[in-house]
Amino acid sequence: MRKAAMFTMLIGLMMIVLAGCSGGKDDSKLIIGIDDKFAPMGFRDENNELTGFDIDYAKAAGEQMGKQVKFQPIDWSAKESELNSGRIDLIWNGYTITDERKEKVLFTKPYLKNSQVIVIPATSSLSKLADLAGKTVGLQTLSSAADALDANPIKSKLKSVSEYPDNVLALTDLKTGRLDAVVIDEVVAKYYMSKEQGTYKLLDESLAPEEYGIGVKKGNEELLTQLQSALDELHKNGKAAEISKKWFGEDKVLN
Repeated sequence: MRKAAMFTMLIGLMMIVLAGCSGGKDDSKLIIGIDDKFAPMGFRDENNELTGFDIDYAKAAGEQMGKQVKFQPIDWSAKESELNSGRIDLIWNGYTITDERKEKVLFTKPYLKNSQVIVIPATSSLSKLADLAGKTVGLQTLSSAADALDANPIKSKLKSVSEYPDNVLALTDLKTGRLDAVVIDEVVAKYYMSKEQGTYKLLDESLAPEEYGIGVKKGNEELLTQLQSALDELHKNGKAAEISKKWFGEDKVLN
């Protein structure tokens, strides 16, 4: 009996070690990396609950795939490292498709159009991109806003560029006068303009049109195919349009 008990214990320990070596990956779950300060795509409401267009869209896709969805707030500047290390399964939160990012991750088909716009105080006298010469501009670190500004000749004429871990901090400094302008995603800018009417306005000129996609780890074509099939079905059955109308007042989801 004593030998049998020891044998059973040994088998149990081996199973625990093997589970640890395999990382305990549960294929029934999808861990989604998000920036939880990126309204209206993914952010926390007054009860500190995650909400937003991408949150609802991801939940619907997970249900369609038969998987439980778990959202993991991450340092957005390290999103590709989080994905490639296996700590998250997807990057899904207003993630702009770029050629540089295509070298690091697999992308679904684009699901939303966006552009990088310039937000200024409602009282500002600035009216065009050229007026930013000699001004201080803020943006989120390692964001597509930074890429768009890097690609525009106006950057070399700015007084300085201040980088922030999230857009909320940049807009706060704009409101208090520490910045002259913020480069930011159009969907985010319009959300805060609707919430704080009379505080901000946009320059007529924008920096760059772009599209959002969902990032999957390179080599995981199986997950990419499953996810894209789920998104295609959400488009066909009207669920994607329903979620879009809830957050944007119109169906903006691309097919």
